[in-house]
Amino acid sequence: MKKIIGVLCGVAMCVGAVSAQAQGDKKLNDRLAAAKSVIDEVMSVPDKSIPQSILADAHCIVVVPAYKKAAFVFGGQYGQGVATCRTPRGWSSPVFVQLAGGSFGWQIGGQSTDLVLVAMNHNGLENMLKNKFKLGADASAAAGPVGRNAAADTDWTMKAEFLTYSRARGLFAGIDLSGTVLSQNEDDTRVEYGSNVPFGEVLHGDVPTPVNARPFVHTVARYFVVSKANQN
Repeated sequence: MKKIIGVLCGVAMCVGAVSAQAQGDKKLNDRLAAAKSVIDEVMSVPDKSIPQSILADAHCIVVVPAYKKAAFVFGGQYGQGVATCRTPRGWSSPVFVQLAGGSFGWQIGGQSTDLVLVAMNHNGLENMLKNKFKLGADASAAAGPVGRNAAADTDWTMKAEFLTYSRARGLFAGIDLSGTVLSQNEDDTRVEYGSNVPFGEVLHGDVPTPVNARPFVHTVARYFVVSKANQN
């Protein structure tokens, strides 16, 4: 009888672990799908999107889709998203990140805000490879220009390591995210890759892109390629 009970308990634990894994997978799948949708929707209107001149020189893209569970704690904000970086072999597998702090509005009139961060140079890339850093302190950040020709008369390439954007109520515009902290979500990374793979290892392109992440990575790569082609 004890052996039977032990076996039943073991089976129950396995079922519970599989269920938890499935829930984790769904959460990450939903986040990746939402991040892909944000990029598609932002770039669908060229006159109000990230300028192609910026995307063509981007080193990394971070997308933080809005979630109803995003918490307001002591005036701060919190959101979770995904990031991919350009490598000699193409765009990397994504890492899961979290962005916290700051006084900007994640919700305007009850509607959530999507965020997009674009790393523009080598220093921005190196900061992306750190486990945790603060925008405006460890890495310079500025509200990014919007539209086909918005970057034509600016010297954004000399000023900011990150250009930052927000989208709410169908409007897309640059936003100041200084003071927010970007860090790796180690728990979600462990679920996605089966272990706590180092942040830099993934973004350097040393880890194959999982099947569930390919639509997001391919979408970023497609807009990058188009932008690059239009610069030539």
